[in-house]
Amino acid sequence: MKITSARGLADALQQARKQQGQTQQTIGELAGTKQSTVSAFETSPEHARIETLFKLLSALNLELVLELRGQAPENGSGNHQAWDQEW
Repeated sequence: MKITSARGLADALQQARKQQGQTQQTIGELAGTKQSTVSAFETSPEHARIETLFKLLSALNLELVLELRGQAPENGSGNHQAWDQEW
């Protein structure tokens, strides 16, 4: 999945949580944080700490993979497009 913004990242984590049938409370407990922290990440990810991101990724059994813009994913799947935005 190509994610290019904090909002996109929060949406992807929320979607993964829901697909797993987990509540914010449960993920908070697994991450060692409060339900309100999970909620805050899902609603305002631009204010989250990087540590919170990694705790949530771990609780959701997800990993973060970085790749150069414009390169095909390692597994060769998906319709990968070059990055076309500036920050």
